[in-house]
Amino acid sequence: MAETRADTPFAFNGLDRIFHERARLGIVTSLAGQPEGLSFAQLKQLCGLTDGNLNRHLTVLEEARYVIIEKSFEGKRPQTRCRLSELGRGDFGQYLAALESALLKATRATEGKESVSNISRRLRERPT
Repeated sequence: MAETRADTPFAFNGLDRIFHERARLGIVTSLAGQPEGLSFAQLKQLCGLTDGNLNRHLTVLEEARYVIIEKSFEGKRPQTRCRLSELGRGDFGQYLAALESALLKATRATEGKESVSNISRRLRERPT
């Protein structure tokens, strides 16, 4: 993980951009607890994505070799099942560890300083 400069404690450099995108983070998080994977329809519902959007994000994850997509038929109906690969599971664990480390580092950097929420509250309460 690249080091974050002292003057940019919330830049979170070094986090895997493939995982860090909101929709892909939802997909991978959904799959992380399902060793047998989930169907395309289940992922679509869990992540609140359209068919096209889910398909595009799955393609990115598959190209990175983080997700395995299996296509089959149930009767005459096509079925798509998605699961995390071993690489995806391992790299996602590293991503989570890096994110946790970055957040802890940022928290330590701001200890003793006024919190962002306190500053925001003060600004909202200030008479105009």
